[in-house]
Amino acid sequence: MKIRKELWFGFGLMAIIVAAALIMLVSVERIERGHIGLLMLSLVVVAIMLGFPTAFTLMGMGMIFTWLAYDRDTTRTLDLMVQAAFKTMGNDVLIAIPLFVFMGYIVERANLIERLFRSIHLALARLPGALAVATLVTCAIFATATGIVGAVVTLMGLLAMPAMLKAGYSVRLTAGSITAGGCLGILIPPSVLLIVYGATAGVSVVQLYAGAFFPGLMLTGLYILYVVLVAKIKPSLAPPLSAADRFVPLPPLTQKITNPDGTQHAVVGLLAALKGRRNQDVSTGYLLRQLLVVVAPLLLFVFASLWSYRAVTEPLAAEATYENLTRMGETSGGGTDRDARTGLAEPPSAGGLAEPPAAGTGLSEPPSGGGLAEPPAAGASLAEPPAAGGVAEPPAAGGSLAEPPAAGGVAEPPAAGGVAEPPGAGGTPAAMGAEREASRTWWTTFAVFAALFAIFYALLTFARLEVFKMLLTSFFPLMVLILAVLGSIVMGLATPTEAAAVGALGGFVLAIAYRQLTFEVVKESVFLTAKTSAMVCWLFVGSAIFSAAFALLGGQELVERWVLGMNLTQTQFLILSQVIIFVLGWPLEWTEIIVIFMPIFVPLLDNFGVDPLLFGLLVALNLQTAFLSPPVAMSAFYLKGVSPPHVTLNQIFVGMLPFMGIQIVAIVLLYIWPQIGLWLPSVLYAR
Repeated sequence: MKIRKELWFGFGLMAIIVAAALIMLVSVERIERGHIGLLMLSLVVVAIMLGFPTAFTLMGMGMIFTWLAYDRDTTRTLDLMVQAAFKTMGNDVLIAIPLFVFMGYIVERANLIERLFRSIHLALARLPGALAVATLVTCAIFATATGIVGAVVTLMGLLAMPAMLKAGYSVRLTAGSITAGGCLGILIPPSVLLIVYGATAGVSVVQLYAGAFFPGLMLTGLYILYVVLVAKIKPSLAPPLSAADRFVPLPPLTQKITNPDGTQHAVVGLLAALKGRRNQDVSTGYLLRQLLVVVAPLLLFVFASLWSYRAVTEPLAAEATYENLTRMGETSGGGTDRDARTGLAEPPSAGGLAEPPAAGTGLSEPPSGGGLAEPPAAGASLAEPPAAGGVAEPPAAGGSLAEPPAAGGVAEPPAAGGVAEPPGAGGTPAAMGAEREASRTWWTTFAVFAALFAIFYALLTFARLEVFKMLLTSFFPLMVLILAVLGSIVMGLATPTEAAAVGALGGFVLAIAYRQLTFEVVKESVFLTAKTSAMVCWLFVGSAIFSAAFALLGGQELVERWVLGMNLTQTQFLILSQVIIFVLGWPLEWTEIIVIFMPIFVPLLDNFGVDPLLFGLLVALNLQTAFLSPPVAMSAFYLKGVSPPHVTLNQIFVGMLPFMGIQIVAIVLLYIWPQIGLWLPSVLYAR
């Protein structure tokens, strides 16, 4: 019996792991408990590669080695297992997992992906590599709505692969586009991976979702750029679409008011039909409905512009203008600490004299009987001897009191202090009640969108109007659902669990709107949700027991001593950790890597000054290799299951390699410019 290359690779990798563990035990002078923990880690990896269930392998190994660490004390071992399981399942964040998964399965069965792919494919028909680009965009949108990698890869394999192969696309480019696009659900929120990482590493899931938004867009953009360049440089790999593939069928009534290919301008044609003789064949109501579809984006743009302009130019709240004000008669630099804390004081009473400061501020008490005060010690401020009348004149610049006003006056605030006059005492601060000017950013954004709308209406033919209507029924409902879920999380309007519940309800509404909600659909979605959620929960329980055993044996301490003993810089540590995760992505899935190895890496982050949020985003980018790298590469097996017979697994593997390289480029870019992932959380949550 001939053994396949994949099995040879797997067995070879297992042999390397076992050999490394044995060499470690033989080479050390004294075997510590931590070495036993590393041996347990090696055995877990080998057992998982042999096909044993991950969750029960973690629990079994953890229980066995905990029992050995406790000197075969069964009671303490069982106590540890119960405590670890209870602590893990008491995490409220995990409630969001079944709700997001349920939303994904419901949306998947609403049959939106076929409409979405068709409309995006027609909208991008003239772009090089249009089918592959449409595949990546569809995968990104659908991954955002579902977050289920297997479902996206399988459905796109059924829809996009036959169309791409029929159009003459390379098998490798076709397979790489579908598998890489399907894996975007690992990174783009609402990603289950980010929830699992947040619960494991103690990082806010809300901030992880906000941080993953721009890296997800960046990675999608790099994929699209690669496909466009390949199609431009080697058109044989991605031929341009034929005229038949770009043809958009027009409704019968629309055909009566335009030419057969629909190249007439839509706005001009509709207005001409309203007042022309063609209106005899087409009802006015139909024409007005088409015009409403045409002007709807413009009305939405006008409303959004007016609302945002009002928001950025409305006057500041009155209470905001009292910040940084000091007492009248005192400069901002010369006042006391109490004055600086309290801000504005009441104006002095009639008589015009400020209250003399307390002892120690540089002014002596006015002497009685018109005498002179004892001059202060060196370094103190000298007071001018008071004139007849017994009032001491305040010191010159450097003192803490202003010039006393004439009798009956009010102390005038100093010019250098920059103190605003209190409201009601002669004026109103300039900022209070005054309308602000719109920022340059607002005007730039307005100009960009205005230019896009101008281009849209300049190029809007009847054919493009039909494509736009297809997008309205496929793309925009999904975008509304995505914005409702992610927007409520990122803006702080709802917790991830509450937003997941809204998303599940939104999935129900979409299924009802598209008449796909049946008892069988709900039954299958609930069953798959329970199955997936149970797997994730068992993984958490197994990970908690394994991590407790690993820490009990001293494995974590040994790893920390080994890493810190290498005297690595922050960059070297990040490179080492990402290389390890990249290699682990070959034999293991992301779930095993997160629950087994993140509890080992996360405690080391403080020693190297690494932000756990940035590390989580790097890991999320890196862990896509678990779905794209052989021999596991689950996305390849998903695609192979729905591919034509002539498409081999090796062709799929080779097609995924360029996209793995793009992932590495994205990791490097995120490390060089961490603000790609950290800017949005810092703006929204003031990190």
